[in-house]
This record gives sequence, C-alpha cells and structure tokens, in this order.
Amino acid sequence: MAEQRAADESFSGGPAGGRVPTVIADDLHIVYRVYGGSAGRGSATAALNRIVRRSPGAGVRLVHAVRGVSFTAYRGEAIGLIGSNGSGKSTLLRAVAGLLPAERGRVYTDGQPSLLGVNAAMMNDLTGERNVILGGLAMGMSREEIRARYQEIVDFSGINEKGDFISLPMRTYSSGMAARLRFAIAAAKDHDVLMIDEALATGDRAFQKRSEARIRELRKEAGTVFLVSHNNKSIRDTCDRVLWLERGELLMDGPTDEVIKAYEKETNR
Repeated sequence: MAEQRAADESFSGGPAGGRVPTVIADDLHIVYRVYGGSAGRGSATAALNRIVRRSPGAGVRLVHAVRGVSFTAYRGEAIGLIGSNGSGKSTLLRAVAGLLPAERGRVYTDGQPSLLGVNAAMMNDLTGERNVILGGLAMGMSREEIRARYQEIVDFSGINEKGDFISLPMRTYSSGMAARLRFAIAAAKDHDVLMIDEALATGDRAFQKRSEARIRELRKEAGTVFLVSHNNKSIRDTCDRVLWLERGELLMDGPTDEVIKAYEKETNR
C-alpha cells in the first residue's frame, strides 16, 4: 500500500518537483519459464496441471531476465536502453508495455504505452496501403485521421522512393522497408509513452535523421520515448538519458554521454 501511495503521489505531481512521471518501475523482476522435454511431462495435460498447481515441475528452466530494476521516467524525456545481447532491454520494454507479467515488483504507467519493434506483426498478404490503415486503427486513430496523415506516413517511410511499393503486398518488402513503414505508422500518432526497439537501425542515414527528428517532436509534445539500439550514435543524437542493463540488472542510469562513455570503456567499443 505504501508503494501504491508513493506512485499515486508521483503521478499527481507531488514529490516529483513539478515533473510528471510517465513510467515507474519499482524493483521489477521478470522471469521466463522454459518447459523442457523431461519424459512424460511434455503433454498439454501435464502443462495445464503445472499451471493450475502453480508448480514449475521437473524439466522447467527459470530464466531471470530482469532483476530488480527500478527507475522513473518523466514526460518529455527520451531514454536510451543499452547493453549487450541478452541483457534484458527488450524484455524490460515488453514489461512496461504490459505484455509480460512481473514476477516481483511493479510497473506503473501514466497513459497507454505503445511498443514498436522491428518484428511487430503486420499482415504480409495485404498491401502496404492496407497495413497503414489497419496499423492506424490499431493505435486508436480514426479513419479520418488516417486519411489526413496517409501521404505523410508514406513519404516519411520512403517506401515509394524506388517505385510504387505501397500498393504491393508486404511480403514483397525487404525487412528494412517493412521496419521503416512500421515506424512511420507509429510515429504518425502522438504517444503518451512510445517504445522503439531497434527501428532506427534500419534504413539509410536520411531515414534515420527523419526518425530522430520525429522523436524530438514527440518529446516536445509531452510524450516519453524509450529507444533500444546497438547504435550508440543514434542514442547520442536522440536521447538525453540512458539506462545501461547487463544480465537483467540496471548498472547505470544517467546523462547520455556519461553512461555511454562508461559502457564503451567497459566493453571496448
């Protein structure tokens, strides 16, 4: 109850000194359960029994992906997440988005977090045009808003720079083209909390510059942006704060240049 009151006070603008929190992670732990192939334990009935009994059972591997992470994000911030592969960056974003349950601790959010990943599902048999409409509707935009922003989305993505690809099925797109279109759709809407997983790693420098400029606009419009990237230059150009995770633990939280310098020194990058 004390934790809940503290979070409520922060969201109401109390102890935060006038800054408005959008995300509070409080001693967050995320654990994956990987069910192995022990003899006689691989059937659907056995799995259901384990879930009902809340017992991991034999042959179950527990992967502690996020370990006691705590931070507060504020409106108007762009926060980079860095760390080696498997450090828990994407898992943390999925937990903030409400897609993964906490094993321990809590996540509080003000507004609806939106997670954009390069692997986000799109309908490959539909055209890019239809995916723009469906993606906009999924984000809560009206058909009128989508129509008004449609050409802006297409132009931003650069899909049609080498032909009329927007009228072709998504299955004909390269992975980079699809990722650029996903980002363009997500960036067309103002978000309370927008989380971007590696989207800026795709496309040429011109597209990356457009993306970085749009992130700065989203910040000015009172949103919060989280960016996961292995491109430290994109983090430096876009974010004013960085969280450094390794093996699920938050090693450092501070100004972008300070954290990235420490990270590069530690990893010899």
